[in-house]
Amino acid sequence: MPKYIFVTGGVVSSVGKGIATAAIGRILKSRGISVAIQKLDPYLNVDPGTMSPYQHGEVFVTGDGTETDLDLGHYERFLDADLTGNSSVTTGQIYQAVLAKERRGDYLGGTIQPIPHVTNEIKGRIRAISQASGADVVIVEVGGTVGDIEGQPFLEAIRQMRKEEGRNDTLSVHVTLLPYIGATGELKTKPTQHSVRELRSMGIQPDVIICRSDYPVAEDLKAKIALFCDVERRSVISLLTMSSIYEVPLVLEKEGLGDSILKLLDIKSGERDLNDWQQLVERLQHPSGQVTVALVGKYVELHDAYLSVKEALDHAGVHHNVAIDIRWIQSEQLESGDLSLLSGVHGIVVPGGFGERGVEGMIETARLARAQGVPYLGLCLGMQVMVIEVARAVLGAEANSTEFAAGTPHPVISLLSEQEGIEDKGGTMRLGYYPCNLVPGSRVHDVYGVDEIEERHRHRYEFNNAYRDVLEKAGLVGSGISPDGQLIEICEIAGHPFMVGSQFHPEFRSRPLRPHPLFREFISAAMAFGAGEGVGEKLAGATASSDVSEAVAGGGS
Repeated sequence: MPKYIFVTGGVVSSVGKGIATAAIGRILKSRGISVAIQKLDPYLNVDPGTMSPYQHGEVFVTGDGTETDLDLGHYERFLDADLTGNSSVTTGQIYQAVLAKERRGDYLGGTIQPIPHVTNEIKGRIRAISQASGADVVIVEVGGTVGDIEGQPFLEAIRQMRKEEGRNDTLSVHVTLLPYIGATGELKTKPTQHSVRELRSMGIQPDVIICRSDYPVAEDLKAKIALFCDVERRSVISLLTMSSIYEVPLVLEKEGLGDSILKLLDIKSGERDLNDWQQLVERLQHPSGQVTVALVGKYVELHDAYLSVKEALDHAGVHHNVAIDIRWIQSEQLESGDLSLLSGVHGIVVPGGFGERGVEGMIETARLARAQGVPYLGLCLGMQVMVIEVARAVLGAEANSTEFAAGTPHPVISLLSEQEGIEDKGGTMRLGYYPCNLVPGSRVHDVYGVDEIEERHRHRYEFNNAYRDVLEKAGLVGSGISPDGQLIEICEIAGHPFMVGSQFHPEFRSRPLRPHPLFREFISAAMAFGAGEGVGEKLAGATASSDVSEAVAGGGS
């Protein structure tokens, strides 16, 4: 029989449930226990795919094309496993399914109610991932905070499951915050007590309490929490704010969380082995150097909008034993042509995004990278602006994407339905895994070391094949192509130290112990660029109207 761990949060949102959930998964996996993870999100949206990055951070995409909460990225990275749509459940999906059944008459004319119909649908989704994965333990994180009205159906479903499953087959983990009162120099447990009381009022008694804090939690405070919240003393776990999220499994294991879970769920396991994770953290804490990477995007005010990109850069940095210093640059600030904000960087990443705001600044960035030989990695939109920049150097300033200029005379990026000779493949997003053949002798073929890859997509617009020949003559090479030869998936600049753009999102497949090849080689190129002389002077004061435009007109690098 599968075991279930339910993770809830209290006191405040963003307390760290997602990281704690992922860390629990890593701890169990390190002991040879198979794990599946699921996120229950209380919002009424069917998925986060239509939500603004400012509202919800990045949209993570699983291999089967499901648009999900960013916490699924943490789950995949910590477990080193590919998840599916079964791992993402929203209130919108639940009500959509219940109403569809009602319209079909599945309920035989009965009155549809939160209990049992909504809660049964939730329990069905939880048990479905257990059956599909065959995992020993299913970890279920409930989004939001205990006490939120929208989360009540999920908590009620969990209460029912704890009653229906075997006595030792479910476990409740509650993650709370211990606020620090500066005036008295104290950590306060009262908010945790109130949060647990709220959870117990829903019929759920927590078995483990993880106490988030910026300061060490004294033993007497742990004993107080155990007494007032009715949990075993050993099951009150402190989790201090760490310099890296990858330290969390080690900290929780040291606090005895793994042993507590095994005891409470009556699980037999092998010896724990977190040696590779320990080495990862040691390399993060003791780098031999530093690489400065400019991340030029349109949502940089909220770093979570590019969470997987940031993590993928860090993974590559660990591989090369260097710290990654990300310089977050709002692309709109570069639209004037003054690129001095890029002074001193060793590499540039232009990530994905939608809409025309800030795109001209990204194009100026691509022009600088091509002219000055600065390592450049373009992700989705970052590849498209790279194509537009080369096209403008060859075809004129009006070359563009139809997403940004519907009437452009040179639509080098467009919907497939707009491209002559390709019938009705566009208009909707390409989501999830698609295969790609790598051109022998290309830079990316050398980077991957294989002939065919499979990567995750999330986009509508494509490279326009009508411009393939003219842009290739200008040095823009299509080095990754769909098996049918119709879609350019990867572009690179011939002769450039490293200027690669991918139509897909490689950041979704990067892992702490297995960095993605494109990020790994991008950081390698950035290290080589940074080792040269005059990096700061080379970029300082560069503008589109002077040295950059002249170099581009002359064919760039």
